[in-house]
Amino acid sequence: MEENSLAAIASNSTRQEFKILSSQEVEISLNVNNLCYSLKLEPRVTLLDALREKLGLMGTKKACDRGECGACTVLINNRRINSCMTLAVMHIDAAITTIEGLAEDDKLHPLQTAFISHDAFQCGYCTSGQIVSAVGMILQEPPTSEAEIREKMSGNLCRCGAYPNIIAAIQDVLEEIENAAI
Repeated sequence: MEENSLAAIASNSTRQEFKILSSQEVEISLNVNNLCYSLKLEPRVTLLDALREKLGLMGTKKACDRGECGACTVLINNRRINSCMTLAVMHIDAAITTIEGLAEDDKLHPLQTAFISHDAFQCGYCTSGQIVSAVGMILQEPPTSEAEIREKMSGNLCRCGAYPNIIAAIQDVLEEIENAAI
């Protein structure tokens, strides 16, 4: 069996080396929702599967498994990413935020509250990805128009067609942020 080495370079330039023998499990640690988890998994495991199957965080949904629907959206260092399209070993020392990590104690994130207020979901399957994506969008560069919200959220599909209510929920939170800054 041929031995390979995989170097995962983390955001803070630290380096962890893994010895990979075919599909042998490796030990890694992930920072998810401000908690550090030590995991033993195969290097080919997606971040989505690590979150759901190893950590039991079921809020991040597995739908298309091809990066097309956005149901699996998480934040990596406050940037939106489809967790089905990236390997868990690529995110050592990164800050990973899932839908479960948005609320603080018993207080929902403002976008979670706005989604409830605007009935911005029907079946609810896409809701966690929609909310996490909207949070990431606002953190990266808040949109300035409805058209910009639609464009920046276009990677998140809602098969039930709740888009008008999703847009309204996001606009409400943007207005709250704008009013708080004045």
